[in-house]
Amino acid sequence: MDEFDLIDRLIAPLATAPGAQGLGNDGATIAPGPGCELVITKDMMAENVHFLADDPPDLIGRKLLRVNLSDLAAMGASPVGYLLGLASDGQRDETWFRAFFRGLHQDQEQFGVSLLGGDTIASPNGVLTLSLTAFGEVPVRQSLSRSTAQPDDLVAVTGTIGDAALGLQAIRGELAELDESKRMFLSDRYRLPQPRTVLGPALVGLAHAALDVSDGLIADAGHLASRSRLAVNLDWTKIPLSDAGRTALNRDSGLKSVVLGGGDDYELLFTFAPANLDQVEAVAFECGVTVTVIGACTIGAGAHVFATNGQEIGLQEDGWRHKS
Repeated sequence: MDEFDLIDRLIAPLATAPGAQGLGNDGATIAPGPGCELVITKDMMAENVHFLADDPPDLIGRKLLRVNLSDLAAMGASPVGYLLGLASDGQRDETWFRAFFRGLHQDQEQFGVSLLGGDTIASPNGVLTLSLTAFGEVPVRQSLSRSTAQPDDLVAVTGTIGDAALGLQAIRGELAELDESKRMFLSDRYRLPQPRTVLGPALVGLAHAALDVSDGLIADAGHLASRSRLAVNLDWTKIPLSDAGRTALNRDSGLKSVVLGGGDDYELLFTFAPANLDQVEAVAFECGVTVTVIGACTIGAGAHVFATNGQEIGLQEDGWRHKS
């Protein structure tokens, strides 16, 4: 399948927005709704860095879209559309591409977005590399930021933490002591994150600061602390764990560093004034998302995790970093 066949047969049908013009031009038009401004984000995924070579292609496509939607949610933006970049390694057949784009189509329908354009290339001796630029809209000057947390803010997260990093271990056969259902649950959490696209926009006006947990809880709490010039103090006993995650930890306490330092959860980490707690809980309930308060912001610097005895927990890993 050459580039033009790929575009005409598999990619163009995803361009459902009027501004995409059926991918018949070199660009697309996009405009935010009244009183809104655009939020733009971009993430890249490379084989054996962000996904495994034998991961199901439909899930790779869905993860690519979802990690970008998670960034939009962290800024309080509702998703609108996206651009796709695909650098093939020349080893993928039509069956693989059909499954990949079927996954994108499935999530386009679920999250109400459209492909707007993009580019494809083939590099026969390269590594399969995927790039997606997502567009969202948020009320003017009300986007959420990681730099606007306030002293005495409560710190909360959505969902459960550590599942994705444990899921990667499960996929690699490192958690053989868990039963199959728990390994599958964790694996699914790694392969298919759940972007909080409904709750993110609902937090506009309630939350002071937000970001998504992509590099690991402690690392991303550190990003928030650094940008807001505050300390973020977290209580280990309040970190929400799934049943599978808790079982893994009970069997190997050394996995605590994986839970706190591993990435790919794509849950929201956000801060808000204590006076807004009831409203935040009510909004989260309406959105069908579990929210757990896990700490607070104070004068100081850095992200810290404390045990029940008040001692800070030292970690072997403090989050994912790409090496140049």
